[in-house]
Amino acid sequence: MFLSVLAFVFGVPVGTLAATSGVFAIVFGLALQNTLSDVFSGIALNLGHAYAPGDWIVLPDGTEGRVIETNWRATHILTSTRNVVMLPNRFLSQLGLMNVSKPNERHRITVKVRFLPTATPAVVMDVMRIVLMSSNTILNDPPPYVAVKSQDAAAIEVDLVFAVADVEHRVTARNEIFDLVYRHSRSAGLPLALPSSSASIAMTRPRWRAEDDRRHTPMELIKAIPVLSALTDGEREMLAAKISVRTYRKDEIIVRQGETLPSLMIVRKGVIIRERQEGDGHPHEVSRLSPGDFFGETGLLAGLGEMSTLRAITEVAAYEVDQESFAPLLIERPEMAENIAAILSAGKPEIGESREPGHQNAYSKFALLGSIRKAFRLARTNARHHL
Repeated sequence: MFLSVLAFVFGVPVGTLAATSGVFAIVFGLALQNTLSDVFSGIALNLGHAYAPGDWIVLPDGTEGRVIETNWRATHILTSTRNVVMLPNRFLSQLGLMNVSKPNERHRITVKVRFLPTATPAVVMDVMRIVLMSSNTILNDPPPYVAVKSQDAAAIEVDLVFAVADVEHRVTARNEIFDLVYRHSRSAGLPLALPSSSASIAMTRPRWRAEDDRRHTPMELIKAIPVLSALTDGEREMLAAKISVRTYRKDEIIVRQGETLPSLMIVRKGVIIRERQEGDGHPHEVSRLSPGDFFGETGLLAGLGEMSTLRAITEVAAYEVDQESFAPLLIERPEMAENIAAILSAGKPEIGESREPGHQNAYSKFALLGSIRKAFRLARTNARHHL
């Protein structure tokens, strides 16, 4: 238009100017090629709704993170390492990215586990189903399942398939599942197999023996209980010798909320669910207990009621330590009561906090110490033990 005005109004020869402007337009277009590509790619990505801020995307090169901003030039991704990656829109339009936030945030995970073929695949699957059942972090919808991946003379390989609420819970869920696999396989006597990727490892595969399962004995379980950390090795051995075994049927109530369980129970096998009665009158799941977990310590040591109902959701076997077995230890060393009270209070924040300002909680450290002394009829040993 400018050249037309010069030519027809002012009579200026514009042939040279027209040629020069064409060259300028070409140079300008080449210089803006990447920028224009980003702009039009961004328009295409937004119109196609490939992703939106808040979505978690995964690129073919392994880069992944949550989209925090998308503009005409680039898309900003916050990775799991809390770094921001800025990707030009033209690159994203050319890649086959995966949006794991659609159709919803739920994310499936598969964990592979290998066992020595000392039991049938059906037994292995039953134990792994209990592993998934005892998890506190995975979802029940979609339902988790176990699939036998392969079987040979060296191992039975199974896949544990489950879902989490969103991709940011993957690490927590995988860590819990690995811990539960170890605990339940130990409890059921299923030894883990070495990986099959190395021939040299396969040639030196150790033979499993029944005596290798000694880490699940009462003595070893007692060592893992924080509230009993004040005991000496000799006292733990004395306590382990007096332990009895209790069994519970599936769906059997072990103890109801508010009732006192005068024994420390250590789960040997199976899964127990904790349920708490809330204001709506319906029980709500609090957590699940697996082999190695324990309960009843407040009832045994301080004579206090349980804060939740415990119910067996599989067949359960548990080691029981009653007051009659534990009393001689406290009578012999009454000063140990103070350490136990401190551990009990610190290990249960919900009972260590006062609900009313200016009111001493009945479950504080000092109140617990008084309850322990009362339950075991202990006298104060010296002034430093006074409340």
